[in-house]
Amino acid sequence: MKFTVGLAQATPVLGDLAANLQLHLDWAIEAAGQGVDLLVFPELALTGYGLGERAFDVAIRADAADPTFAALLAASERLDLVVSFVEVDERHRYYITAAYLSAGRLVHRHRKVYLPTYGEFDEAHTFAHGDRVRAFDTRFGRVGLLVCEDFWHASMPYLLWQDGADILLLLSASLEHGQAEATSTADKVLAINRAYALLFTDFVVHVNRAGREGDAEFWGGSTVYGPDAGLLVEGPRGEPALVVATLDTDALRAARLRLPLLRDERPDLTARELERMTHER
Repeated sequence: MKFTVGLAQATPVLGDLAANLQLHLDWAIEAAGQGVDLLVFPELALTGYGLGERAFDVAIRADAADPTFAALLAASERLDLVVSFVEVDERHRYYITAAYLSAGRLVHRHRKVYLPTYGEFDEAHTFAHGDRVRAFDTRFGRVGLLVCEDFWHASMPYLLWQDGADILLLLSASLEHGQAEATSTADKVLAINRAYALLFTDFVVHVNRAGREGDAEFWGGSTVYGPDAGLLVEGPRGEPALVVATLDTDALRAARLRLPLLRDERPDLTARELERMTHER
């Protein structure tokens, strides 16, 4: 199967839910006009990132009764969408959430599991932790969905790989704050993405936001790596762009014949040794 994925390397307006919803709807129309089958937005593109306690005012519910979410569901009649927003549940807990929408319905919801609390980050002050990671089926194959800090923890994409995901969708609002280090933040993320493509023989689609938000600079640079770890497309640094790539799922077979890591993996051994370590500690 071949399909076209669009990476919506957007610059949302901080705290302006209405403006950002319109941004999503406009980009969905543009992407559909370019033949995109799946359009992926970055982390918190519906709200902006540095919300603080404003997160409580722009939170939405992930169901059709919420007018903002209903508009996104309607847009998914035209093409599949991955969107990210502040979600509030029925008990007033707030999450950084990503949702896969298709044909007017919610296919899958992932609540960000790992909330960074180092450097300038303090997400756990505002948000609750997600408590599960699952792959899910789409019309393009089995997919895994992670948000930013999640994919800095190798256990998360590994679990999705073992749960059948052949396509990893990674969403981020990544700041460029590592210039004084051996490599920049952008270089580290690109290295991680390519490593996952190589080790898991998966497609790795990473969508990062762009532009500025106060003093914060988001570096963009969204990418798609193939299951042979080859770079299929890379977005511009620092500016909004709709980046388009064609994925051919036949490439999975070729990559796994050449490098049968999935065939030879021992998840039973991994689970057994992790259980032993947990009990010993």
